[in-house]
Amino acid sequence: MSASLHMSTTDDAVDFPYRAVSRPAIASLFFAVLALPGMLQTFAPMLLLTLVGILTAILGLAATTRYANEFSGKSIAIAGLAINSLLLVGGMASHIYIYMTEVPEGYQRVQFYELQQDAALPDMPTQKSIDIDGQSVFLKGYIHPSSGSGLLRQFILVPDLGTCCFGGQPRSSDMIEVTLTNGETIKAGMTKIKLAGTFTVNRAPQTVADFENALFYRMRVDEIR
Repeated sequence: MSASLHMSTTDDAVDFPYRAVSRPAIASLFFAVLALPGMLQTFAPMLLLTLVGILTAILGLAATTRYANEFSGKSIAIAGLAINSLLLVGGMASHIYIYMTEVPEGYQRVQFYELQQDAALPDMPTQKSIDIDGQSVFLKGYIHPSSGSGLLRQFILVPDLGTCCFGGQPRSSDMIEVTLTNGETIKAGMTKIKLAGTFTVNRAPQTVADFENALFYRMRVDEIR
């Protein structure tokens, strides 16, 4: 009976071997969760994490297929591959569509970096800013925290969160003094905003409260998106 019991236990171990769950398979789902904020335009670069998720899912599939007796988690790897792929394709398609349709009719898109003077050069208006002086433009940026809190009608727009919070005093060509028209206000915050309005270059740059450098640029905003 003892021999019979020993053989039964051995057979069970052979028939039901322990298999570790593939770590790359689990990691693929982890990267999918991390990439989710990338569906929002502000965090769009986080969609790149789906590429890592796809790679780890493929590694998980390879391990669970080639070493089926050692690793489990094939379904997890398949799910990770599907979710990361959907996030990547869906997120990119959404951002491309928004980019192609976000500029109101009659306005031209201007990238904030086109207004920023090269750090190696004296801080002064760029040629692009002079070219668009007085024109209707569409651009994006962040409200500088020193502009105040609550609902704002006037504020300083800067190009990125680094300039907002960690870059000290922005250079003159990193700032735009924004005035909202038609009684509009906007709530102060840390999200990127989209503005359409008339851009002008100040003929006599002047400073404003809480900012050391003079302001080169102004914008009267007709529409917030």
